[in-house]
Amino acid sequence: MDIEIGRGKTARRAYGIDEIALVPGTRTLDPSLADTRWRIGGIEREIPIIASAMDGVVDVRMAVRLSQLGALGVLNLEGIQTRYADPEPILDKIASVGPTEFVPLMQELYAEPIKLELIEQRIKEIKSQGGIAAVSATPVGATKYGSVVAKAGADLFFVQATVVSTAHLSPESVTPLDLAQFCTEMPMPVILGNCVTYEVALNLMKTGAAGVLVGIGPGAACTSRGVLGVGVPQVTAVADCAAARDDYFKETGKYVPVIADGGLVTGGDICKCIACGADGVMIGSPFARAQEAPGRGYHWGMATPSPVLPRGTRIRVGKTGTLEQILRGPAQLDDGTHNFLGALKTSMGTLGAKDLKEMQQVEVVIAPSLLTEGKVYQKAQQLGMGK
Repeated sequence: MDIEIGRGKTARRAYGIDEIALVPGTRTLDPSLADTRWRIGGIEREIPIIASAMDGVVDVRMAVRLSQLGALGVLNLEGIQTRYADPEPILDKIASVGPTEFVPLMQELYAEPIKLELIEQRIKEIKSQGGIAAVSATPVGATKYGSVVAKAGADLFFVQATVVSTAHLSPESVTPLDLAQFCTEMPMPVILGNCVTYEVALNLMKTGAAGVLVGIGPGAACTSRGVLGVGVPQVTAVADCAAARDDYFKETGKYVPVIADGGLVTGGDICKCIACGADGVMIGSPFARAQEAPGRGYHWGMATPSPVLPRGTRIRVGKTGTLEQILRGPAQLDDGTHNFLGALKTSMGTLGAKDLKEMQQVEVVIAPSLLTEGKVYQKAQQLGMGK
């Protein structure tokens, strides 16, 4: 229902992850029976979680380890890994400067040209160690580097920007990326994003996308919502785009997974997004806390190094455990940021959902007090959900 916010201007109420709760049904099941498998671009994974293509989150080692653990990591082709043959001292420098020097340093470091040979090298390094080589570039980067990625034999290509649409207007001097042609010509599946509306998600699916990323600005290190004022709360965005997926499947028989990207910190957040229709999720800051992560305990947004309008920042996330503890446990923390797979399976068991399709059908209620109700002592002592 639209709400009148002023004469001649109405607005639709939208909901974020913290405003909803999942309702148990008439049955429960043992968590060991919950099937969390999903497929993206023909690749099956046990864990429906993708690590974001951010320089503080995924490098070659992380991509390989995520693959080994049953998940997936995406390498940023326009980041540190493809600008410097040895990124280690660069990452040390990023972690060492103060807040005021950070953005100018990032703009300087990311001014180093991207090297085509490093793109090919990183992809081959991941594949040679048995990892799934998933890579990401902006639409402009996809135009420049698509042929190199194809030659190197990447398994998945993510074309990502703050907003991606099929109706992009460019100056006469610039030829925009033809998304449909790109999806057709690339030898591997192409995932497109980001979007937050039914119409755009449906159009991206019609271009041949093998998956659609949903989310504008909810990420822990992203400041797009503050800088641009643009975005839709994640629960509403996911539900709308999942509706586009279902309608597209009914029309064509082709199922295009929807991936909730950004704003997910705990296992509960992941469960809620899947319950609202997501097939999988993409997360950054929780993986930046892994001991193996390249960010040295820091996490920063993909648009942070922009030379003209940075739309991200660097946040201190610390290191809380190994990647295995974060993904599969055993949990060493009580706040929902460890053992995501265990949280998902336990939630599915509590809700009686045997697989992800059943999880997408569970009842949801509006519950803005869910995270604060009865939690006075946790909040006062900064424990558990009160951190």
